[in-house]
Amino acid sequence: MSLLKEIILQIFFALIPFVAFNIYYRDKIRNYSQTFILLTSSLCLFLAMTFASNVVDGVIFDIRYVIMFFGLVYGGVQTGIILLVEFVIYRLYLGGEGMPVAMIILACTFSLSLLFYKLYKANYRRTFVTFLAGIAFSVIPLVLTYSFFPNDVKEHLAYHLIVIPMQNSLGTWLLLTLFGKSVADKEMFIRHAQNEKIETMSHVAASLAHEVRNPLTAVKGFLKLIQEDHKHLPKLEQYINICLGEVQRTELILSEYLSISKPLTARHEVINFSEQLYVIREVMSPYANMHNVELEVHAPDSPVPVLANPDEIKQVLVNFIKNAVEACSEVSDAKVILRLSSEEDRVVLKIKDNGIGMTESQMKRLGSIYFSTKSNGTGLGLTYSYQVIHAMGGTVTVASKPGAGTKFTLIFPEAEQVG
Repeated sequence: MSLLKEIILQIFFALIPFVAFNIYYRDKIRNYSQTFILLTSSLCLFLAMTFASNVVDGVIFDIRYVIMFFGLVYGGVQTGIILLVEFVIYRLYLGGEGMPVAMIILACTFSLSLLFYKLYKANYRRTFVTFLAGIAFSVIPLVLTYSFFPNDVKEHLAYHLIVIPMQNSLGTWLLLTLFGKSVADKEMFIRHAQNEKIETMSHVAASLAHEVRNPLTAVKGFLKLIQEDHKHLPKLEQYINICLGEVQRTELILSEYLSISKPLTARHEVINFSEQLYVIREVMSPYANMHNVELEVHAPDSPVPVLANPDEIKQVLVNFIKNAVEACSEVSDAKVILRLSSEEDRVVLKIKDNGIGMTESQMKRLGSIYFSTKSNGTGLGLTYSYQVIHAMGGTVTVASKPGAGTKFTLIFPEAEQVG
């Protein structure tokens, strides 16, 4: 049992770089650094030598050769030399009659480690090189220790034939194999993250182009109305103001979608939700007309106060209305109805369409990034909308059946007053 404890302790020290790597680099989009290898290897070497095993006073055994080989492979020659210096200084400090032979063993194993390092880096059968290094780190200490202390080796033959080979060969194989796999997995993760980032940029670009069409369509529709009805000055001024507002909102759409993954802005104020709905109806009516969809809004005449960012809530309403319009654009007598009500301390907005509807599995995935029921959709619009609603303390529920339309219910906390 004592021999097993010695092996387990040294193997534990050998795996410190592997464990530290998986903890420190778990959520980072980068791989290990030379500094990381040097620090963890130095710590591991110090602990292994401090709590080394021995059966004869002054003669100690640990996994120093494993650590120095690991430092060479992943930290380079410079790291290996620093570990070599650390060992020499600390071994001189520890002293004992085994110090001279320890220096000779180190000279032999470090020279071989340089050779194994070159073979390993050349991708020359790395598993075989790792196995060969473990055998060398087991045989060389045994042979040289026997040359200097034959009687001690014979007296503790089981220790020298089991403990030392086990901790060196098993330690080398475990550390190099496990750390190598973790590094390979991290490289795969980094490549996937980079590819995902590129794909995200393309999706955002496509979504931006799609979303920006809404205000541009509205501007185009009102400009046509101005062209047809330019003699009515009151309406002309109203149409121009709406067009200017939509141009400004286009800029806001760009900034909102570019920052969709960032925390939502904390700027909130009390707004009249009822008034916002009628404004949005004016904005989205040309878009609905283009798709032959009737857009209805039913809201109380009295103010319905909610605490929100006006730009965010406007974009949310545009997203829901646009999706509803597109969902029923191929249906005869297509209609989208927005119904706002105030119930106790809650504001409830129901958005209903008589479009194509959704299945249960589709409804469960709504709001997930890049999920869309449309073949050319990105899902970013609803993802953003869900984030805004939840940030306001609101909720979203959906009821739908294929071919029977969809009804979204948006519930917000009611504010105390309208500013």
